Amino acid sequence: MAYDFDLFVIGAGSGGVRAARFAAGFGAKVAVAESRYLGGTCVNVGCVPKKLLVYGAHVADELEQAAGFGWTLEEGHFDWGTLIANKNREIERLNGIYRNLLVNSGVTLLQGHARITGAHEVEVEGQRYSAGHILIATGGWPQVPDIPGKELAITSNEAFYLKELPRRVLVVGGGYIAVEFAGIFQGLGADTTLLYRGDLFLRGFDGSVRTHLKEELQKRGLDLQFNADIQRIDQQAEGSLKATLKDGRELVADCVFYATGRRPMLDNLGLENTGVELDDRGFIRVDDQYQTTEPSIIAIGDVIGRVQLTPVALAEGMAVARRLFKPEQYRPVDYQNIPTAVFSQPPIGTVGLTEEQALEAGHKVQIFESRFRAMKLTLTDIQEKTLMKLVVDAETDKVLGCHMVGPDAGEIIQGLGVALKAGATKQQFDETIGVHPTAAEEFVTMRTATR
Repeated sequence: MAYDFDLFVIGAGSGGVRAARFAAGFGAKVAVAESRYLGGTCVNVGCVPKKLLVYGAHVADELEQAAGFGWTLEEGHFDWGTLIANKNREIERLNGIYRNLLVNSGVTLLQGHARITGAHEVEVEGQRYSAGHILIATGGWPQVPDIPGKELAITSNEAFYLKELPRRVLVVGGGYIAVEFAGIFQGLGADTTLLYRGDLFLRGFDGSVRTHLKEELQKRGLDLQFNADIQRIDQQAEGSLKATLKDGRELVADCVFYATGRRPMLDNLGLENTGVELDDRGFIRVDDQYQTTEPSIIAIGDVIGRVQLTPVALAEGMAVARRLFKPEQYRPVDYQNIPTAVFSQPPIGTVGLTEEQALEAGHKVQIFESRFRAMKLTLTDIQEKTLMKLVVDAETDKVLGCHMVGPDAGEIIQGLGVALKAGATKQQFDETIGVHPTAAEEFVTMRTATR
């Protein structure tokens, strides 16, 4: 049977665009449908605008440190509206780049909501298209617990478009999005409280990293409240919000920001017209080649609930394009040793196993840890400490994990990700000459195991 398209991609986020572009480059006839914005969550309401706001929040640190280097500065003034307007302009530029990437690759771009009407058929704005393969790359969507007053709260989707910087903010959640936005709001001048229902945030990260970041955030004056959760939110007469906690306490704020998880975006997608099944968490069930339980339908990215990171979605999109249209170049995605960063303040960089994961996997480990005050701070009164940590297999000498909390952590960990991918040993770390004077050299000068 002749189809209108060889591949029909639903969702123009990172994974969908990568799959579409390369499939078209391999000679396939490709269409992409997108109902919201080109570039998906990352470009529009995720990593890119978030990092721009993080940069803005860091300026306060630079101004505070300036006096130690001889600079006398007039009292600064921050304007939220200017930052958001400049951010919006940059996002619009990136939207245009994504459009050009698709169109210049020969992809047919359809702007509208796509609904699957059969195993090989998609409807967009009343027009039906047939396809040999349908790729679902619709991403995720933030979710707020079903509590009274939930409509008064915002999520990351709305935070990037606030008209004004709230004076008082309650951030609810214990994942990286909650930690990052707490740092953004506080760094830009808001009185910020982070509430998390568990004992300590960033579950799944290395224990030393979690504890160190908690201590550094408290030094900065961020109000951390663990084992705390909101029971209801009420609007006050003067416009503020009252959050009643499950322990009976009441907190008043101008903004309640929820970062308590993301669900797969499957709304009105038409999966009931197919044989696609969901897993027990509500994500699309796929095999190792991203094949769903409907032979003609594939799914990648956040919608499958594996590793929800932009570079992972990109790798998955590339793998799908190669498997379908350039099989001689196909390589499966390697989910081991994925470097990642949390743009908290200070930031986290991590790659490989945590100490806890290494022990659980049966490794006999040596731990190398270093905490130090960065050279840049020695001319200031700031007492922030950097943490660096190596998890090493005591029997093979192989480095299993690298973890850092401190300035430029993400930049430094990227290079160490290559080392771990190559199977580097602690001896090879030790024999690598450091770049002096840098923080990064600490990773190759830790000689004595701390435990």
